[in-house]
Amino acid sequence: MIIIPGLLYREEDDVIELRTPTELDAMRAAGAVVADMLAAVRAAAAPGVRLTQLDEVARGVLADAGATSPFLGYAPLSTTPPFPGVVCLSVNDVALHGIPTTQELVDGDLLSVDAGATLDGWVGDAAITFPVGTPRPADLRLVDTTTRALAAGIAAAVPGNRVGDISAAIAAVGRAGGCGINTDQGGHGVGRTMHADPHVPNEGRAGRGVPLRAGLVIAIEPWFLAGGDDDYRVDADGWTLRSADGSRAAHVEHTVAVTNDGPRILTASR
Repeated sequence: MIIIPGLLYREEDDVIELRTPTELDAMRAAGAVVADMLAAVRAAAAPGVRLTQLDEVARGVLADAGATSPFLGYAPLSTTPPFPGVVCLSVNDVALHGIPTTQELVDGDLLSVDAGATLDGWVGDAAITFPVGTPRPADLRLVDTTTRALAAGIAAAVPGNRVGDISAAIAAVGRAGGCGINTDQGGHGVGRTMHADPHVPNEGRAGRGVPLRAGLVIAIEPWFLAGGDDDYRVDADGWTLRSADGSRAAHVEHTVAVTNDGPRILTASR
């Protein structure tokens, strides 16, 4: 592995950019918009509200901030239809990438909201999961486990560690909580694009993977399946990812900068 100022080269020659303090401040501004989107959607979510209405709420926050959405129209593959919303809204057994449809929320639903914003060319990406209306104790335990796993992953995002240290920290919490964990989808680099190297799996071996250097920015995003089965299935729409066993799912995420002063959460609330 060759390290040069400003760039981190992996063995397979993928380039990972390291951000300056000024660039991190600009990314923090984008991240603050994401935090506002999540707060607004959470405040609006209630039984009887349609997912399309929540997407409109998020669009309003973006417009007020002069930001755009990296989600809207996103199509990672030529066979993938462009994503039609500015937030992913995943209900109950939907773990990731739920499309904002006309589905109405009902009391007791578990809702995951994944939001992104692009401001002045920089991207922020974060997610929350919360109960709608009357919470189920099992859902609260799932959300707590997933939130604690995110905190453990963030705590491991320090110079001198490796990506595997983040992955191992996340998985230790999830497995102890009896959750299913799949590594097909996970964290990723963030910068001027929504997805970049390195991939940050939600399970892995400590001491392995890309070294963490000051200036590296990554999205850390555990998503756990309550039933303990690691498998999932994808709906015919090409986006909606559900637990294979029908159990509920939770997804939480922050965009985090590795710094010499410790992890800096760029998508924290203002």
